[in-house]
Order: sequence, then structure tokens, then C-alpha cells
Amino acid sequence: MNGLMQLISMPIGMPAVPIDQIINAPQFAWAGFILWLPLLSLILCGVCAAMKVKTKLPAIITILSLAGAFVLTAMLFLNYEGPVTIHLFDWIQSHWSDGAFIANFALYVDSLTLLWMLFVTGLGTLIAVYASEYMEHDLGKGYTRFFAGVSVFLFAMGCLVMGDNLLMLYLGWEGVGFASYWLIGYFYTKPSAVAAAKKAFIVNRIGDLGLALAIYLIWSTFGSVQYDVITTAMESHQHDAAFGGWTVNLIPYLLMLAAFGKSAQLPLYVWLPDAMEGPTPVSALIHAATMVTAGVYLIIRTYPLFFLDDYALPVVAWVGGLTALLAATIGMAQYDIKRIMAYSTVSQLGYMFLGLGVITSFGAAYHVFTHAFFKAVLFLTCGAIMHGFAGQLDLRKLSGLRHMKGWKIVSYTMLIGCLCLAGFPLTSGYFSKDAILAEAFVTHGPGFKVLGWIAIFTAGLTAYYTFRVWFRVCCGEKMYEAGDELHGEDPASFHPHAPRIAINTVLVIVSIGAVLAAVPYFTENTTEGLHGGWVAEMVNDSPGKHGLPGMAHGHGEDHHGSILGMDPHKAMYYISATVGFIGIAIAFFFHLLNRKAADKVRSKLLSSRTTRWLPTAMEHKWYVDEVYIALIRSPLWITGKVFALFDKYIIDMLIVNGTAAMPRIIAKWFAPLANGSVQSYGVSMVGGALLVGLLMLFMPEIVELIQYVSAQSGGGQ
Repeated sequence: MNGLMQLISMPIGMPAVPIDQIINAPQFAWAGFILWLPLLSLILCGVCAAMKVKTKLPAIITILSLAGAFVLTAMLFLNYEGPVTIHLFDWIQSHWSDGAFIANFALYVDSLTLLWMLFVTGLGTLIAVYASEYMEHDLGKGYTRFFAGVSVFLFAMGCLVMGDNLLMLYLGWEGVGFASYWLIGYFYTKPSAVAAAKKAFIVNRIGDLGLALAIYLIWSTFGSVQYDVITTAMESHQHDAAFGGWTVNLIPYLLMLAAFGKSAQLPLYVWLPDAMEGPTPVSALIHAATMVTAGVYLIIRTYPLFFLDDYALPVVAWVGGLTALLAATIGMAQYDIKRIMAYSTVSQLGYMFLGLGVITSFGAAYHVFTHAFFKAVLFLTCGAIMHGFAGQLDLRKLSGLRHMKGWKIVSYTMLIGCLCLAGFPLTSGYFSKDAILAEAFVTHGPGFKVLGWIAIFTAGLTAYYTFRVWFRVCCGEKMYEAGDELHGEDPASFHPHAPRIAINTVLVIVSIGAVLAAVPYFTENTTEGLHGGWVAEMVNDSPGKHGLPGMAHGHGEDHHGSILGMDPHKAMYYISATVGFIGIAIAFFFHLLNRKAADKVRSKLLSSRTTRWLPTAMEHKWYVDEVYIALIRSPLWITGKVFALFDKYIIDMLIVNGTAAMPRIIAKWFAPLANGSVQSYGVSMVGGALLVGLLMLFMPEIVELIQYVSAQSGGGQ
């Protein structure tokens, strides 16, 4: 173990540096308040609950705490000069004769950490402001509980992103899962919300097991769970000789499993669409902008480990590409606009994993950054519509929103989000998505060019289903039907309630952020040979630098390839724009210009035996949930019932209770012999004498039999 630690601490060409002397920055101890402020908010929300506060005080406390965390993150960014470790306090330190396990509560701050925390805390603050108005119908009921859950989430997300070791990441990983369960099931009297919360929690357990096993194997292999130690060992290029064995090759697959669970990829994506049962601010904060990107963050943070096996990154690429396609086809056939955005999130996460798999961590990180803004806008606008139309989300029952008084801000901020999601030229989504698409044609890998064309086709589907929503809901003639959340109001006299200043202000600010998210792509790079703008710079001093544009990709890939005879990076500007325009044009025709045509096409497909399977399967989400129920849930339920019956009738009734009943049964047989009657005692004496006589009569044979058995047993030995 001591030799291993020496190897880890001596990168080739560098003098030995003890691990405990790696750059520490106690002068930045104040950065710990990025974590402590949400924790303080949680405590104060608890006090508000105990005091039965019926005002918006919990929202104010949460907003101020998250805003403070954002300001501190911005200060840390402005003072950033290089990766540093900020020790907060000793946490887990276990020492033994030939080694140790150390995991302190410390922050590891590099530019990747700052990139993530800037939009986590910034968007978290804005969404809390939005929620202060959106959740006011629950004042005095669950209002405090909601903001307490948001505080838990931001604390856990901070631990996940800022921790300097994998154990602290695991603490945050489990924390965001718990907060997600808390907030998805916020409406605990609603069966569908409770079921969705349990589904999310259970499905994520699979990925969490993968992460736990990966952390164990990383520690047993590298002797540490600290990022800087692991990175130093990987950069020494001696890990193959020092850490050989199948367990090393297993590490990236376990990390992959964890990422697929948290970031909703095949086959573990099924929890995310159902998570829309939670309040809309939850969807915008946790399931669009932050928590679901934790899997992407995990892979970028541990990126060098994915080069331990030649097939790890291609698997990531293929899973991401297929998830993007599958989710897009499902989103095309849904009618609930919030659920459409949920499947869109799954699809866009697929693009991020495709980017990681084709070795462009820059493209994946940039798409995370842009997606956080434009998808938050889309969820928040859906929430505003749901809030104002008594829970109505069916796009067939809403139309002409932009012509209604008080709904123009919602309509046009939704348009901005739709343009970015569809990859309209010069929008943020256009540049971040193209960075991934082009790289699929540049990087050599098994079927990567096929994946590139699948991703381009999926981009067309994305443009279609995105503008299907906008053309249906915001354009056309004015028409609406109230939802099911009328709260005693007469449906005939219902009038929609337009959002007020808090919701509208947040929509405008986040929409501006979605537009400005394109700017980092054009910013100047200070690192020679690097292109990709400010986001690429932010990934440059992290483990994800292995996948930066303009730098070596490893494994001998070169940057040659073409699309239709052109350089992929240049060709993609034209191809993706063309595909996006086609998708928008089809949506314009079927969902604005001639809405009846869409119904006719659907009816025609359903009327033919050869084609009816397609719309039916898409509307039923390709029956993935039914497959899970048939192959996993039902067998487990039946097995559980069988074991329950076995436990009840065999273990409890026969073995436990049966054994306990035997003395009582025997006692009942002999009880009449001790009833105080002389005749009974006489019978007992005669019976005893007969037993003694029989025993004496057959004793020689019994002794002989015992000796024979003993002799045979001894001979066998």
C-alpha cells in the first residue's frame, strides 16, 4: 500500500509531492457557505413549520439563502486562478497498519465545479422566486414543506458538485435522490404523485448501487477516493501495470450505470416522465436544469476512468443516441405539454451522453449549460399555463394563448425556449447541439457515423414536436377548456388567471439567459490549440479536458471525416439548420395551417392494419412500462407473495408455532394420568413397568445395533 501511495504521488516528470501538500486554499473557507446557506434555509423553514407560519416567509428565507449561495459562487469564480481544495472539517478518517481511508468534508473547486454551480445556484434562486407565486395556493399547508425540500436539494447538489472526493459526491448523490422523492411526492394525497415518487426512488436505487460499487473498486484500486489523487495516478500512465485486472475494466461500467439511473437513460429513464406529477417548479429545477445532469457531471469528473476500457465510451455513445431517438418518438405522440417536455429532457440528456461517448466533453457540458436555461423556460411556461387554466395541459384543449390578455409574456418566452430546443440557427441550442453532432462524424468509433445520422434525424423530430406544442397552444384561434383543479369554481364561468409579476419576471430573465447562453461559444480562448469558447475554457482544467475540441482525443483517433464532402463542423451548421427548418415547417402545416390534416393522418394510420401499430405504440410509450411490469414487477410481486405465504404457513405456522405446540400436545396426552385418581396412578405404574420390561428385553439388540453403526461409521472414515 505504501508503494502504491508513492506511485500515486509521483507523476512522470514531476517531483514527488505528498498528497496532503496539494494546493489548499484556507483563504476561501467562506466558500463553505455555498453549502451552509441552503442548510440554514432548511432549518429556518423547519422553525416556520413548527410555528405554523402562514405567510410567504419560507419563500423569502429560501430565496435569500439561494441568492447568497449564487453571489458566493460568483465571487469564487471571479477569484479563480486554478484548482484548489478548501478543507471545511475532518469527516471520515480511518487508519490501519498498512493504509488508510480518508474522506474529508472539503470542496474541490476547479472551473468545471464553478460552471455547474453557477447555473445550479443561479437558476435555483430564480425558480424559488417563481415558486413563491406558483405555490401560494398552499399557503399555510404545504408551502413551508415545499421550500424546505428545495433547500435540501440545493445543499445536496452542492455536496455532489463541490465535494473533493467520491464519498462526498455520493452523499450529495443520495441527497438529491431523497429531495427528488420528497418533491415529486409533494401532493401526497394524490395516488399518481405517490406512485411517481416511489418509482423515481426505486429506479434510482439501481444506479446508486452501481456508484457505491464503483467507489469501492476505485478506492481498492487507487488507494483513495479523492479526485486529485485519482487524477494524478491516471496522469502517470502507469495504471495499467499497477492496477491490472478485470475489476479495473468494470469501474467505468459501474459509473455508467450510476449516470444512466440519475440522468434517465435507457433502460432506466422510465422514472423521469412520471416525475412530472410533482409541482412544476420541481420539474424546472430538479428534472431539467440540475439533478438530471448529475450523471453527465459524474462522467466528466471521472472521464479518465472511462479510458480504462476500450468499449466504455462507445457504450455511452450508443445508449445516449438511442435514448435520444426513443424519447423523441414518444414525445411526438403525447398530448400533455408538460410530459412532452419531460420526454424532451430525456432526449436532450441522450444528446449529452452521445457527446461524452464520442469524446466531446465540451459539447456535453455546453449542452448541459444551454439546456438548463431553455428547458427551464419551457417547464416554467408550462407551469404558468397549468396554474392559470386550472391544471389544463392538454394541447388539444388550448389554443391562441398569445392573443389572450396577460399571456403574451408566457407565449413569447415559450417561443424563445422552443427555438433553442429546436436548434434554430444562432440560438444557444443550435451551437451546443451541433458541437455534439459534428463530433460523431469526426471521432472514430463503432458505428459513430450511424449515430451521427440518428442524432440528425432526432434533431428533426425535436423541432417538430417542440413547435407542435407552440403552434397548438399559443397560435390559432382563442380556445380553452378548464382543467380538473377548479377548487369548486363553476366550469361554465371559468376565466384563466394570468401570471403576475413574480412568474413573468422570472420567465423574462431565464429567457434572456437562454438567448445569451449562445455567447460563450464565441468568446476568445486563452489556451492555445483550444476552440469552443468560454465553456471549453471552463472544462480545460478538469478531467474532462481529454474531450476538448482541438486537443487529442486519446486512443489514436484523428480528426478526419466528412459529411457530403465537407468538414463536419462546418457542414453541420447547414445540415442541422435544414433539418430543423423541415421539422418546424411540418409542425406549422399540421398544427397551425391545417390542424385537421394531423387528425386525418392519424386516423388513416390507425385504419390500416399495417400501420396502426406505429401511432398506437408511440402513444403508449412503446409499451416500455408494460414490459417492465411483465418482466420485472409482476415476477417480483408473485415471488414476494409466494415467500409471504411460505413465511406465514411453513415458517410461522408449521415450524415456529408447530414446535411450540408439541409440548402442549404431549402434555394433553399425559394430563389424565395426573388427575388425582387412584385408578389413573395404577394404570401409570403398570404402563411404566411394561416399558421398563420391554427396554430390558430388547437392550442387547439395541446395544449391538449401536456398536454396528459405530463400527461402520469408523470404517467409512
